[in-house]
Amino acid sequence: METILNLPIENKIFYAVLVFSWTVYLWEAYLAYRQRRIYRLTMHVPHELGKIMDTDTFEKSRLYQLDKSNFSFWSGLYSETEGTLILLFGGIPFVWKVAGTVTARFGLGPEYEIFQSLSFLILATLFSAFTGLPWSIYNTFVIEEKHGFNQQTLGFFLKDAVKKFIVTQCILLPVTSLLLYIIKIGGDFFFIYAWLFTLGVSLVLVTIYADYIAPLFDKFTPLPEGELKEEIESMSKSISFPLTKVYVVEGSKRSSHSNAYFYGFFKNKRIVLFDTLLEDYSPLNKDGEPETDTPTEDKSKLKNKKQGCNNPEVLAVLGHELGHWKLGHTVKNIVISQMNSFLCFFLFAVLIGRKELFVAFGFYNSQPTLIGLMIIFQFIFSPYNEVLSFCLTVLSRRFEFQADSFARGMGRASELYSALIKLNKDNLGFPVADWLFSMWHYSHPPLLERLRALGSTKQD
Repeated sequence: METILNLPIENKIFYAVLVFSWTVYLWEAYLAYRQRRIYRLTMHVPHELGKIMDTDTFEKSRLYQLDKSNFSFWSGLYSETEGTLILLFGGIPFVWKVAGTVTARFGLGPEYEIFQSLSFLILATLFSAFTGLPWSIYNTFVIEEKHGFNQQTLGFFLKDAVKKFIVTQCILLPVTSLLLYIIKIGGDFFFIYAWLFTLGVSLVLVTIYADYIAPLFDKFTPLPEGELKEEIESMSKSISFPLTKVYVVEGSKRSSHSNAYFYGFFKNKRIVLFDTLLEDYSPLNKDGEPETDTPTEDKSKLKNKKQGCNNPEVLAVLGHELGHWKLGHTVKNIVISQMNSFLCFFLFAVLIGRKELFVAFGFYNSQPTLIGLMIIFQFIFSPYNEVLSFCLTVLSRRFEFQADSFARGMGRASELYSALIKLNKDNLGFPVADWLFSMWHYSHPPLLERLRALGSTKQD
């Protein structure tokens, strides 16, 4: 202990970062172990779930979640080991030096720090993309494929990965260069300008994402005229939700998982529905329609196993989502996010001048701004980030209960009840959770808790 106390401050910082990182990893591994025991030992449908989930679906969801948990263990161990080795062997200053060599070939010396920073970002993201690719491929083409969710070919997957990398660079590089420039010229109050800049960028990205970025990867089409669209517009009007458009996104070409969300600011709101959410639109149902000579009884069984929700259930799900808007959850989350962002930039301004922070991670003769952002936001703030993440998880669960209650107040409790059951089955969600694991990780309450809170019974 005395030896540790006598270490230079930069060494204490370095080892504290490593110790905390592994502490968090071991805590997460322990929680995952508790949940894996649930997956392994819960072999039969619990009595209170008897009317909600059949034995076959229960077993499929158990095996799916067990495979995902095992994969998460190994990928998490690799990620933690890789991060530790990068720190121990000076990977960050090494890549910074290589970035300087690259920019020097274009006649740009160390005084062109922003260009070196952009070169560093490209190299770092390339490294991350290549080391993460095998894990992503295994997850998609082994686990998701094994359990019937993957709809992609390898060619589509790789093309998509390249496209995502290019689009990310097109956004990341100019935004980072402008942020670094603002920090350089901002004077004593640069943290205010940096915060305002990131606020503006986030609002712009939220506004343009579904209109200009998401369509680069998925096909968005307006929801056809009909009963469902009329009901959505009527429900939106009843709570003064300023709906302008309703889209269906072709999520089925990637995965059979389903989702729905809304976006936009002020009087320009749009709703996006995944085709896999809509029973009448999902290509997975069209592919699985019974032949004409199939016995009537078998046809009925197949019909009951359709992917997605019927129209009343879709409206109940949207009632829940619109509840988030009506109850101000979206605005509250934005306010919390921006208060946190401002606090972080303020603390960054306080700490950026501390040379020992740079020395701790191998930067003895320079203090690059980008590296300072990385060290402070990623490493120094990590204890605070863990606490904040847990608090936001707790808050998110509270918001989910409130949104469910809002949908119930709209008279859609029974439909939401059945929709939650269907979506849980479609996505092979396992309805039994370890209390500590769910408390720490689940941003949405477990299925049974939501059904109890709805307080409605659904006839089989």
